[in-house]
Amino acid sequence: MAPERRIGIVGSGDVAKALGRGLATHGYDVKLGTRDPKKLEGWTREVGPRVSVGSPADAAAYGPCVILAVHGDAAERVLDGIGPAAFAGKLVLDATNPLDLSHGMPPGLLFGVTDSLGERVQRKLPQARVVKCFNTVGSPKMVDPNFAAGPARMWVCGNDAGAKHEAEAIVRELGWAGVTDVGGIEAARWLEALVPLWVRAGLALNTWEHVLQVVR
Repeated sequence: MAPERRIGIVGSGDVAKALGRGLATHGYDVKLGTRDPKKLEGWTREVGPRVSVGSPADAAAYGPCVILAVHGDAAERVLDGIGPAAFAGKLVLDATNPLDLSHGMPPGLLFGVTDSLGERVQRKLPQARVVKCFNTVGSPKMVDPNFAAGPARMWVCGNDAGAKHEAEAIVRELGWAGVTDVGGIEAARWLEALVPLWVRAGLALNTWEHVLQVVR
């Protein structure tokens, strides 16, 4: 497999597994990074030989693109454990959200308006090319989404225009119509703020298969 068709995913929850399965289906070799590889043994057998499992550091080292797919309250700690050098020069797709579930559902944000998890990830990884991506849609719809209203676009932001073009190429492969680029990484404040709204809409409509889009 060519190096550019290898993607590491730091995480092992629903988002990591949905993206890992989807990327493998679309011809990528994928390595998920977790502290407990045993819990993914059944999943890897089911998905097949294109997926493998290692440590978070193994996933970060695996390919030129790394997806960060851990709980928002753990993201900075996980990155500290790996170290910024592992991400230098790489495209990092940040799928995390700083959700505050301390009072139950629906969630709030751990922080926002003046900072975002996307910005914190970029500060932790100053030599990486961070693109906020995949954070505004539920894991069942991240790959090959099929919406009654028709094709949808993925919200992204980041400081590196080339990185956003690379992210768009990946999400197009995964069945999206393209991206809606809302600017630099500071725009993650508003993409992350969409998620509590997305949850509230899901509760009101009794669905988790929706996406927030601009209609014009």
